[in-house]
Amino acid sequence: MFALTEKTIRSSFINVSLRERNSLVVPGDLAEVDWRARDYYGWRDPKTPLLGFVVAELDGEAVGLQLRQAEQPTRSRPQCSWCCDVTLPNDVVLFSARRAGKAGRAGNTVGTLLCAGFECSRNVRRLDPPPYLGFDAAAARDRRIDALRTHVDGFFRDLRDGV
Repeated sequence: MFALTEKTIRSSFINVSLRERNSLVVPGDLAEVDWRARDYYGWRDPKTPLLGFVVAELDGEAVGLQLRQAEQPTRSRPQCSWCCDVTLPNDVVLFSARRAGKAGRAGNTVGTLLCAGFECSRNVRRLDPPPYLGFDAAAARDRRIDALRTHVDGFFRDLRDGV
């Protein structure tokens, strides 16, 4: 992922109003982020804990989405839809996001299960112990990274294009 600035992040959101975009609290640690190890950039606003914000690269541009966490907890221990991490090192919650444009203004939303703190990029890069002799852990990690990018890309395109 390419490096993001506060200006790029603010202008990237496609499913929020202008007022919501201007009131976003963008993290101040953008200069310290290792962008090469990120497939998307996500954060939570401590003042509004049910909101999450995610920015990803789509067709060479930054695209941002505001997500809302469901207030009801899930009944079981779910698996993240993006990183598909089965070892569950962190909480996974249900988020919903308004679609972009007219559909979003009409109340059309999409839900997905995601890591609560947006740890997917870290999860897929973890080198797990090999399950058997001769297992290529690095190749498995590369496949997880590719799968994460595919899942993020599909979710963003669905919300942006309605496809």
